Amino acid sequence: MEIQEPKRRSPHVNGPKEGNVAELSQGEAAVPESVPSSLRFAFYGRVSTEDNQDPDASRAWQLRRARGLIEPKGGVIVAEFFDVDKSRSIPWSRRPYAAALIDELKNPQRNFDAVVIGEPHRAFYGNQYSLTFPLFEHFQVPLWVPEVGGPIDPANEAHDMIMGVFGGLSKGERNRIKIRVRSAMAAMTVTEGRYLGGRPPYGYRLADVGPHPNPAKAADGKRLKRLEAHPVHSLVVKWIFAQYIKQHGRGLTDIAEELTRQGIPSPSASDPARNPHRDQFAWSKSAVRTIINNPRYTGREVWNKQRKDEVLIDVDDVALGHMTKMRWNDRSDWIWSEYKVHDELISIEDFERADRLRQSRARGSYCKKGNPASRPYVFRGCLRCGYCRRKMQGSWNNRQAYYRCRFASEYALVNELDHPKVVYLREAEILGEVEGWLATAFTEERVAAVIDMMAAQMTDPDAQKVADLRKQLSRCDRKLVQYRAALDAGADIAEVTGWINDVKKEQVRLEHELKAAPRGSGISRDEIAELLQRTGGLAQLAINAEPEDKADLYQQLGLTMTYYPQRREVEARVIPEPPHVRSVRVRGGT
Repeated sequence: MEIQEPKRRSPHVNGPKEGNVAELSQGEAAVPESVPSSLRFAFYGRVSTEDNQDPDASRAWQLRRARGLIEPKGGVIVAEFFDVDKSRSIPWSRRPYAAALIDELKNPQRNFDAVVIGEPHRAFYGNQYSLTFPLFEHFQVPLWVPEVGGPIDPANEAHDMIMGVFGGLSKGERNRIKIRVRSAMAAMTVTEGRYLGGRPPYGYRLADVGPHPNPAKAADGKRLKRLEAHPVHSLVVKWIFAQYIKQHGRGLTDIAEELTRQGIPSPSASDPARNPHRDQFAWSKSAVRTIINNPRYTGREVWNKQRKDEVLIDVDDVALGHMTKMRWNDRSDWIWSEYKVHDELISIEDFERADRLRQSRARGSYCKKGNPASRPYVFRGCLRCGYCRRKMQGSWNNRQAYYRCRFASEYALVNELDHPKVVYLREAEILGEVEGWLATAFTEERVAAVIDMMAAQMTDPDAQKVADLRKQLSRCDRKLVQYRAALDAGADIAEVTGWINDVKKEQVRLEHELKAAPRGSGISRDEIAELLQRTGGLAQLAINAEPEDKADLYQQLGLTMTYYPQRREVEARVIPEPPHVRSVRVRGGT
């Protein structure tokens, strides 16, 4: 079960700051009083990294096309919504700035009355137009596109057909690019054995083999690479295969423990700069298995071992679109180079023998124990061991859920850790304490105290100034609505017109100040309050959920816990997104 909190954004509000979304800002020009409000436009555009182009350049030409359509008719763009690094296949509801634009359509106080799109190929994919345009029609906001020469007429069948065709062409273009790229990579693997990028396997390092054959890429300084044997790590790989395939060979766990006992750095510890997210204490069984299953140690380049499948996020709500999942291809679909292209660490015969042994051992160790995934572990993925900081694994004993951390004595000695061989924690001992804390952690008094603490630590004056300017702009909008209502009610026209002109002047001044205000890295008190309010709602939802749904909700909540057996204590922490941290200790009978 996946819960996605609705995100409310305004065209005057900075968007996410991960660096992959263009800043949402007000238009460059203020609306002159002589221009009718019906000609105020919001611009929407999109660019993805797949296009291999500069986002600023893409935004510029899409904006130029949009202005070329509306400016001859007196239109002016007052707000911009531009998504960067978002694939066209992602629905509007999951694109940050497209979703913000949809939210603004619902706002009767919005500062634009129509939307213009510079390039429909970039905006719509597949059936996205048919799922999105009814919202524009419902809120009576015209949608302008250059291909129809103005606003789309919902009653015009030709307009509907044209936009549907553009969605189909956009999907077809993406599929053609995918087919061309995959075909080219398969051909380069078979005929040239070219190194196609990615992280070199453990036991190899990259070597320069000359300039890139593409003149344009060579001019940019790009060069071809190939794999060559690492002087030390390659010997480890050879030893692993020799121990695994010899008569009465050693198992994966035995090999991992022996490597740890000898003090040989694991793959992640050998390259810590690129593995900050991995445990680097010792060799793991999975690391040895990955080496045993890698055919590139035979000296041949192998491609297409995995594929990307697009699966529906929710089969009951197709409009949410698809998500990408990596899946293993059958070995018959792997693409092998015709000849050896880099240093051989093992022979093909030894690799095939290791593969047969792995399969036979897997069949021999299989026994029917039921499906462990069907057992509800409430804190799955949220609980870590206080000794080694690794995630604790679920273990079902005596019809109860436990969490354990198994740490071989060899690992503890090498890493100088005073770690018991097995650490156990019963779920029932902490479930009530954790849920009791969450139930009281988001009361009004607690939230107010947290806001004061976080605001002092995380806000900056620039962010607060921007928030204050937006509040003043909102008050101006409300005043204009009131003054226009007064005119409709028969108030003195000259007096009310003077009020309206004063408010419009104030609006122009505030908009210029907002545009000139520096965009700090902090957040305002209002944004902190909104963040905590959403987090509190999600916490309450998790507490009341069914056991099989709690784990997913707790992960979305950002709940992380650390169990300290020495102190018989669990430290619980909620890390909402963005990651502003509050920590509280939960003491129980553990």
